[in-house]
Amino acid sequence: MSLITSFPATTFMPIQATEIAKEVDLLYAFLLVSSLISFVILIGGMTWFLIKFKRTTDEQKSAYITHNNFAEFMWSFIPLIILLVIFYWGMVIFEKLRVPPTDVAAEIHVTAEQWAWTYKYANGKEFYSSGNDPLIVPAGKATKLVLTSKDVIHSFYVPAFRTKQDAVPGRYSQLWFQPTLPGEFIVFCTEYCGTKHSGMMIKIKALPAEEYAAWYHAEKKGADTPADKGKVLFAQKACASCHSIDGTKIVGPTMKGLYENKRKFVDGSEAKADENYLRESILVSSAKVVEGYPPAMPLFQGQLSDEEVEHLIEYIKTIK
Repeated sequence: MSLITSFPATTFMPIQATEIAKEVDLLYAFLLVSSLISFVILIGGMTWFLIKFKRTTDEQKSAYITHNNFAEFMWSFIPLIILLVIFYWGMVIFEKLRVPPTDVAAEIHVTAEQWAWTYKYANGKEFYSSGNDPLIVPAGKATKLVLTSKDVIHSFYVPAFRTKQDAVPGRYSQLWFQPTLPGEFIVFCTEYCGTKHSGMMIKIKALPAEEYAAWYHAEKKGADTPADKGKVLFAQKACASCHSIDGTKIVGPTMKGLYENKRKFVDGSEAKADENYLRESILVSSAKVVEGYPPAMPLFQGQLSDEEVEHLIEYIKTIK
């Protein structure tokens, strides 16, 4: 199903392809209307006062006009309330945009580089945007993207979803969306990244859930999934000699149930074991030492490629 047949056309804003897009547009409309009303009151009132209270005689020019405490309070208090409403409203929408739901149907690793995108699926499928391959996702279900970059900062922006997230070298960021209907949607890179920056447009193709499942499980391009490759690396690098996968306490913390859980460190701080924490702990183990364990793990920075680190993280995610 094409984008044109899926959604009504509009000349004011891009199509609303997610429920959050509707909320973003409603807030934007409120900002426009409240700004217009404020403009009319301010400029209209100022113009009316200039005409009505123009001083033409010496008596008028020497007259003293007293102030009105209630009026002065209200013209400060009412805008304050409006601004607090806007702040809270925007904060609620921002949190919805940034925090993915627990029932994510698809998690896809997206890597940016000058001037293309690579998408890697959990089952081993991998596509490169220079081959005009769309990013295929399920319609009606949540999709989470884990973003990173090989070179400079890029930015993944989907106007129809009203969502944007930077892809930064050396770290992971996340973005999620849930298309309400099947269709095709344009993705722009909105961080200038070089001479072919404008050519980094790709398509997201949202398929009905049944079609997506059929596509996802058919014709795998790779025999091994990223998690499978990570399991092999875990054995090759002798990680199991210090980190158990069954909850047993040995030299280092166990990997069982690690992902997305809280970790407490020797300095008293805490952090959630997300992709960025796992990446840092693999490459620079001394950055955050877990409470109750010695700083015994060697540094792997410079010994593992970004892809190998990604595979290890995907394997750790599977150890429940």
